[in-house]
Amino acid sequence: MTSMKYSTDLNIQVDNLVDVHGLKGFVHESKQRVALEASGIRQARQKFKRTCPQYPPRQTHLQFSLTKMIVRKVCMRQSRQLLALSRRAPISSRFQSTLTETPVETLQTPPTESITESIKPENPLTEMVQAQSAADTAQDSALDTRRSKFHKLGTKVKTAYHPEDVLRNPPKPSQVTLELLLASGTHMGHSTSRWNPQNSRYIFGIREGVHMISLDQTAAYLRRAAKVVEEVAARGGLILFAGTRDGQKRAVVKAAELAKGYHIFERWIPGSLTNGQQILGHCETRVVNALDQELPDFKQDLADRPSLKPDLVVCLNPLENAVLLHECGVNNVPTIGIIDTDADPTRVTYPIPSNDDSLRATHLIAGVLGRAGEAGQLRRMKMAEAGQTTYKPITAAELRLDPFTGLNLSDLAKK
Repeated sequence: MTSMKYSTDLNIQVDNLVDVHGLKGFVHESKQRVALEASGIRQARQKFKRTCPQYPPRQTHLQFSLTKMIVRKVCMRQSRQLLALSRRAPISSRFQSTLTETPVETLQTPPTESITESIKPENPLTEMVQAQSAADTAQDSALDTRRSKFHKLGTKVKTAYHPEDVLRNPPKPSQVTLELLLASGTHMGHSTSRWNPQNSRYIFGIREGVHMISLDQTAAYLRRAAKVVEEVAARGGLILFAGTRDGQKRAVVKAAELAKGYHIFERWIPGSLTNGQQILGHCETRVVNALDQELPDFKQDLADRPSLKPDLVVCLNPLENAVLLHECGVNNVPTIGIIDTDADPTRVTYPIPSNDDSLRATHLIAGVLGRAGEAGQLRRMKMAEAGQTTYKPITAAELRLDPFTGLNLSDLAKK
């Protein structure tokens, strides 16, 4: 009787639940399942009574606990489905609730597919992607806001140092900075035990027993030498670049190409200037006009003329080319040289205090001087196109005269 009463109370509670949520079909199935389980309990009770008649008081308590446990399991198992189905009630009651003046024939039932699609939960992967995109958008907006507020702060590195750019695209004299000179290693001198006292004005200090060359002095003397090269090239002078150390070939050739000059990257032949007619007499000489166009009619007048001498010599390693500098001094040819702390600055006309052992330093100086010669050549060509010359043109009669004595070369050859 106790079990039947409890099951009846359960039926009443379930009926109330059905009336509240409108889920009669689902609860009816649950009621049948509970009834079957209750009948099984009754059979177990009768069997227990037959086998153990001496314990009648504990029968009701056992049945009540078993029934309670079964009902609890049913409620726990079906609670999620009940909650999910209960959400559909407002949607369906929206179209079946109150009466209106509209006729019954005009009522339209909404399609079930649209309702089902609206109830279906979204894909978790889609939600994750949307959340990630929203987070990225928020981060981008925060970065944009930060840039708009702080874009004026900090510094911008306009130029970066690349060693190969000194050879591929040498800088102009106006582009030489102390940072570039420092990166090229032009400030490194020699040991204090090997220094030349005449270079004391170029030395900035001593670090770990090595003299440091002042970058201000290097920049000033380099710009002065570049101006000399530019003016010589603008007046049609011949410029000779000499660098006989290993690794200086590319820099020497590049500078000569820019300045339209000449280069030497091997051993200097002694007597090339003092005895040039014997050493360089077999070399070809050409006569050109102001636009650098060859004039073949004057070629026969150059047979007895002595070999040409350069108007300016740029030496990258004066210590190994002492003979070259001596011959330039004998023939009054101005020179430009890189002077390290152990070199003699009086051996050249325009010294450039710098490190002559570093290829980066020599490549930089040669490139800057080559750019200066290029600027002078461009200025000369513009003036020539306008009909102006920066030097006195030579005539055919002057070609037959000796440049030193002023006598006719043919008469000197006969004597």
